[in-house]
Amino acid sequence: MRNKRKLPEFDPFDIRLLNRLQNDARITNVALAEAANLSPAPCLRRVRDLEASGVIRGYVTLLDPEALGLDVSVFIQVSLEKQVGQALRAFEEIIEGYPEVMECYLMTGDSDYLLRVVARDLKALQGFIVDRLAKIPHVASIRSSITLKQVKYKTALPID
Repeated sequence: MRNKRKLPEFDPFDIRLLNRLQNDARITNVALAEAANLSPAPCLRRVRDLEASGVIRGYVTLLDPEALGLDVSVFIQVSLEKQVGQALRAFEEIIEGYPEVMECYLMTGDSDYLLRVVARDLKALQGFIVDRLAKIPHVASIRSSITLKQVKYKTALPID
């Protein structure tokens, strides 16, 4: 029998803290404490405990890609010649260095990897695919799908 990873147990205060922080990481500790129905000192202690345990990985600012001229968003499926450790590691190391790759997942199914990539325009996307992605060793095929409209995007995880 496999050992299941023990998930942390959250009380209602932790859940309120996490949900509030996911929606506004810049909230002051006083406002966060009020939202979670805690006093400021225990609120700060709980947040620091959540950070130390790795439940809270970090804090970020979300930017609007279109406001920065990144008008093209595309999902790219990549298949390798062989799904062996060395080829997978080499691909992943190279992908880490490409700033236009926003997300990369090792997949099951028809392709080995799924990438989410942003680009200024179709010419920039073409350059990325032809001059960089296709030249990575062991890449066998590339299939891309350009997004027409973002219907839903969120970063907040569902916490019960």
